[in-house]
Amino acid sequence: MAGNQTSVTEFLLVGFPLNPGMRVLLFGLFSVSYAFTLLGNGVILGLISLESRLHTPMYFFLSNLATVDIAYACNTVPQMLVNLLRPAQTISFASCMTQTFLFLTFASTECLLLVVMSFDRYVAICLPLRYSTIMSWRVCITLPVSFWTLSILLTLVDVVLLLPLPFCGPQKVNHFFCEILAVLKLACADTHFEKFVVMSFAAFVLVGPLFAIVVSYGHIVWAVLKMQSVQGRQKAFSTCSSHLCVVGLFYGTAMIMYVGPQHGDPQEQNKYLLLFHSVFNPMLNPLIYSLRNREVKAALKRRLKG
Repeated sequence: MAGNQTSVTEFLLVGFPLNPGMRVLLFGLFSVSYAFTLLGNGVILGLISLESRLHTPMYFFLSNLATVDIAYACNTVPQMLVNLLRPAQTISFASCMTQTFLFLTFASTECLLLVVMSFDRYVAICLPLRYSTIMSWRVCITLPVSFWTLSILLTLVDVVLLLPLPFCGPQKVNHFFCEILAVLKLACADTHFEKFVVMSFAAFVLVGPLFAIVVSYGHIVWAVLKMQSVQGRQKAFSTCSSHLCVVGLFYGTAMIMYVGPQHGDPQEQNKYLLLFHSVFNPMLNPLIYSLRNREVKAALKRRLKG
């Protein structure tokens, strides 16, 4: 059997089974969403860089999140847009592995960044007198660097397990990019161990951070409820609401994809959930922070007037 196998040097991205009219419509919609993603996150990065009032740990972490969102979208959306206009696009094996690696790295990093952003809000509200000591710039720089390093190492394990597998056809990836589980389905070998490792790491970077976020916000809610000042409560909730919206969007879809129960065709379900994840999440994040955050809105108004 092994002697009849031929090595696959490229894959065929199936994308979405749509008629030509719908493809053109979605191409326009997703192109606009992609442009807003780059523009919105670029504006967030520009404001934080130019406004000295935003040179705080909270906005430093937000700038990291905006950077990840830009990278996250750039890794998958352009390929999908090309696939919409010219269906069944090929991608080389090396490019496919690179796309898989980058996607998992950016997704894992965003999970961990959302944790540290929740911890930042916990310290600011529950331990305000110790905030400058706990959230020093040394800590603020060390945390993202550590998270990037951890994400890269975890992703390397997944990709290293994927590289030696024999791929002998069919070479059609039932996805709009090289999602690791869709690629694993094409291997001409038993991949139960590789799938177990992938799902274990997915659970680790989803369930663990989500638990930490829930604990942080449990303490925050308890501290806010004990505040005597109504204005103080409103200010505390306003500083957390944007982050909670982003957490809900990101973890909601991610948990359904990798941890939650599957219904119907799980591969098709995950494909459309990842579409939302890749196209709309990065676009909505800067909108949420700019519309719900007073300091960001004030900084934007000052720059527009100036």
